[in-house]
This record gives sequence, C-alpha cells and structure tokens, in this order.
Amino acid sequence: MQAIRSITLMLYGAILLGCQSSTSDSMQTPQDSTGRCNAGAVQALVGKHASPALLEQARQQSGAAIARILRPGDVVTLEYNAQRLTLTTDESLEIQRIGCG
Repeated sequence: MQAIRSITLMLYGAILLGCQSSTSDSMQTPQDSTGRCNAGAVQALVGKHASPALLEQARQQSGAAIARILRPGDVVTLEYNAQRLTLTTDESLEIQRIGCG
C-alpha cells in the first residue's frame, strides 16, 4: 500500500512540474531590463492628439512592453500590469492623462 502511495505522489509531482511555465530571456523588453513602464518620460505628450504612431513613440520612450489608448466609455480590465502604458483621452482623442498599469 505504501509503494502505491509513493508512486502516485511521484506521478502527481511529475505532472505538476510539467505544467510549470518559465519566462525566457527573449521575452524581456529590450528598452528596460526590468520591463517596467516609466510614464514620467512621456508626460510632455499630455494635450496632444493621440494616434497609433504617437502611441508607439510613447511606448518606446517610456520603456513599456505594451501600450493602449483609452477613450471615455471604453471597457477595460482592472488588472495591474507594470509593463503597460495607458494614454487616457477625451472624445476628440486629446490626451488627458498618461499612466502605467
């Protein structure tokens, strides 16, 4: 009975080890080794018109891995992501606020 229990525990352990994921070095952003966003670096963009080109420029300058534009009424998730830059705009796409998360 003890042998069956030991074998079962080893099998479960092997299955759990197989389910683990690891982050490879190639997944890190080249701009910032920590992969963290720095919204302070792009605060000068407040008041400008948001566009896809400006969003990409802001993402690169801030060191963020990803970026998004939020308009009034957009549906968003509430999870915090330290690698994400968010440009919050008004209806006319004028940038009102820039933040990370």
